[in-house]
Amino acid sequence: MKKEQFLIDSSFSEISILSSKVRSFLLKFSINEEIINAVELSLVEALNNVVEHSYKMQKGNKIELNIENFPNKIILQLHDWGIARTNFEKPELKFDPEDIENLPEGGMGLFIIEQLMDATEYYSENGKNTFVLTKNF
Repeated sequence: MKKEQFLIDSSFSEISILSSKVRSFLLKFSINEEIINAVELSLVEALNNVVEHSYKMQKGNKIELNIENFPNKIILQLHDWGIARTNFEKPELKFDPEDIENLPEGGMGLFIIEQLMDATEYYSENGKNTFVLTKNF
């Protein structure tokens, strides 16, 4: 098992930098590009949600990512100390693709994460929010 920890500020500009670092970390292990893409997209969606919903777009807050590469899976643990998530229902995307004017405004990020990852878990304890994403290969 190989692991790495990253710390970023709660700003959208930091997300792309972290995304590139995670991709570089995973490329060291000859992981399939499709797996890396799924992990990277899910991470970006999760980080966007932290910045937007947990920290309400306020810069200057800490986001911590721990990533572990096992022989058969990748586990991401995303930590923040903002507003805890209250909706734990697995998102469903129900819309008419022909009706572009009325596409859903929210929930698409979590839906994407749930589709791409093999397992997710969210919990909040003592002011620390943790979102765990697992991708098997």
